[in-house]
Amino acid sequence: MSINVLEQYLPENTLPFLKKWFADYFIHIKITKNRNSKLGDYRKLPDKSHQITVNSTLDKQLFFFVLTHELAHLIAFENFNFRISAHGKEWKDTFKEMLLESIDIYTDDLKPIIKRFSKNPKANFMASPELVRYFHIEDPEDRFIFVEDLSVKDNFHYKGDKYEILEKKKKLYLCINLNNSKKYLFRPLAKVEKLTLDEE
Repeated sequence: MSINVLEQYLPENTLPFLKKWFADYFIHIKITKNRNSKLGDYRKLPDKSHQITVNSTLDKQLFFFVLTHELAHLIAFENFNFRISAHGKEWKDTFKEMLLESIDIYTDDLKPIIKRFSKNPKANFMASPELVRYFHIEDPEDRFIFVEDLSVKDNFHYKGDKYEILEKKKKLYLCINLNNSKKYLFRPLAKVEKLTLDEE
């Protein structure tokens, strides 16, 4: 896929950055259907070219952010001959530099969030509460909700089991599995299934 074909998925004025970052590499860009497990990924192919996939359903700013994340993998691995960990210091430094270089692409309300994130980039988008909140769009038909949006004593389903929230412990939520009586800690932004009154 050519860089120009990507324009429909990207904010304005991103092409100069992509042309610079893409310049030295042969990259296959694949736009995929929505995947709940990941927003994008990178891998080096047997013929030494590179493949990056990004979900087609992402907000344009988030699409650019994810593409930057995956390009940072490519550039860091190439610069350090693959002798680095996937989300180690070299990747963090590369991603940070790329985010700050392209900061003007983002809207004024998103820029400070990106700047704060760039101080210590997270490997997993879901580990960045500010970004998750910024890009999360509530769907009235969506039965899923963040644990932090529930209250103590509320019940929810997670991976087939029913849970009850017992208490908030610092930044985590202590919950009991009502199927086996074991207790588990949930992150505030864990997505769980809402229970209606008749289900409870």
